[in-house]
Amino acid sequence: MKFKFLNINHLAITAIMIATSALVSCGGSGSKSTGDSTSKTTPTTTGGDANTLLGAGSTFVYPLFSKLFAAYNTQTGIKVNYQSIGSGGGILQLTNKTIDFGDSDAPLNDDQAKKMGADVLHIPMCSGAVVISYNLPEVKGTLKLDPEVLANIFLGKITKWNDPQIAKINAGIKLPETAIFIAHRSDGSGTTNIFTTYLSKVSSDWNTKPGKGSAVNWPVGLGGKGNEGVAGLIKQTPGAIGYIELSYAIQNKMTFADLKNKSGNYITPSVASTSAAGNITMPDDAKVSLSNTDAKDGYPISGFTWALIYKEQNYNGRTLDRAQKVIKLLWWNTHQGQKFCNDLNYAPLSPAAVTIAEKILKSATYGGKPIQQ
Repeated sequence: MKFKFLNINHLAITAIMIATSALVSCGGSGSKSTGDSTSKTTPTTTGGDANTLLGAGSTFVYPLFSKLFAAYNTQTGIKVNYQSIGSGGGILQLTNKTIDFGDSDAPLNDDQAKKMGADVLHIPMCSGAVVISYNLPEVKGTLKLDPEVLANIFLGKITKWNDPQIAKINAGIKLPETAIFIAHRSDGSGTTNIFTTYLSKVSSDWNTKPGKGSAVNWPVGLGGKGNEGVAGLIKQTPGAIGYIELSYAIQNKMTFADLKNKSGNYITPSVASTSAAGNITMPDDAKVSLSNTDAKDGYPISGFTWALIYKEQNYNGRTLDRAQKVIKLLWWNTHQGQKFCNDLNYAPLSPAAVTIAEKILKSATYGGKPIQQ
């Protein structure tokens, strides 16, 4: 089997667990703390440990956040307890005001924004690639997939790896008769939103049903919790295919396909091809989709991840000091923290995106007054 390796020096995540307990089709939540591994108490956003900030959400960005928050703790003494529970879980906890910030790989939809009850800022952290990983030990070489074939696989229309549609675009590769096993997310997921938004753009059948979103009714397959759970399903199941963030695939030495983009080029997911997809004009609110990029060398299933905070930080008895600490953390992430992106296989923000992030952070207030001058 041919693997694709990228430079992952300093990767600060643990190897993915593939035990059955990590692979669920519904419910449950995992919790990972970064920069606060020895804390035995759970601080609150209105009291407790003033030097511990609470975050929760995206598993997509967890490998990067793990490194960022450890480095930030070393530099500042501020701890960040981040729960890698999926974008949907992070949004729910922010809605309930039990964390200082959430993180999501999808902007809030209208219903989520309404439930927040107040304006929420979206601060871009980086962009990343959602790769199509597969488990075919007997296949030599890297498989190619095009949008139609990919959609038909996840719609359940293509059920064998030696299907003529797959064979046609993989001339010279001997494909097994192995049945295709679909692995997808079981939880509310920004990674799922990036993936299904792409499929909705390239396939009218997918757009009609199941459509796009952080959670959809999958036609076929089995769900895993988080990027870790989907990666575990793929690794332990011959014939499996699923979608995971690039860092998880590389850390676990998993194979992944080259994907045909809008320009007709088969693109390998990488920092460079993700950066190419993200080289766009970003709107002032930073809410933009990168999938199905027009860039000729851009990887087509790419997306931003956003830290989410309430614009008005004076709520539930929060102190000005705590609000300032949150803004300083996110400012550091979008500036000094960007140097960690490449080694962890994320695309750093462009200078234009950093400028947008600065403007958004400066719009945060405490008692109606700007926090960041």
